[in-house]
Amino acid sequence: MPDGLNLGLSWPVLLGALVIGYLLGSIAFGMVLTRLSGGPDLRSIGSGNIGATNVLRTGNKKLAAATLAGDMLKGTAAVLLATYLFGSREAGLVAGLGAFLGHLFPVWLNFKGGKGVATYLGILIGVKFSIALVFAAIWLSIAYLTRYSSVSALIASLLTPLLLWFWAGLPQAAVLMGVLSLLLWFMHRENIARLLSGSEGKIGQKG
Repeated sequence: MPDGLNLGLSWPVLLGALVIGYLLGSIAFGMVLTRLSGGPDLRSIGSGNIGATNVLRTGNKKLAAATLAGDMLKGTAAVLLATYLFGSREAGLVAGLGAFLGHLFPVWLNFKGGKGVATYLGILIGVKFSIALVFAAIWLSIAYLTRYSSVSALIASLLTPLLLWFWAGLPQAAVLMGVLSLLLWFMHRENIARLLSGSEGKIGQKG
């Protein structure tokens, strides 16, 4: 049987890594934690997103931090678990893709999930921790200057594949994160439109 997607993986391993990643990624921490705390349905407030930025719009900073941690660590867990189970970094990359798809399109929420920034960072932690630190530094710097979460994510994700390829020397990881960056930009298409019209909500703004 030919190697799956030319990654040196058999198709059973490739599919197994995708499924593991998807199931972990599809855990909607924002929805679960907000419901458990007695808060509103996240899809009815702010941007309608289920991620940490929209949880912050409820005014509950601790809950937003917990959501950020959960959404991030599920990406890390997917990469590390698949790498361990299948003994292959390539399997970890595939699981990372699965986790990202699971977060964006969770079957439990009719395939309407988050925009993937925290999970993107979590996957990057599992792939190359030093580049994840650079991503976080870029995000925080731009967020501090602009107060726009979306701008921070878009710029940081744009630079990440380049850093992985030219600085870390990890072309396969760069290609994976490049695909995730394209998906992340696609999921932020409405944010981009609001940025252009001047109506994008800022970090900490309730809505």
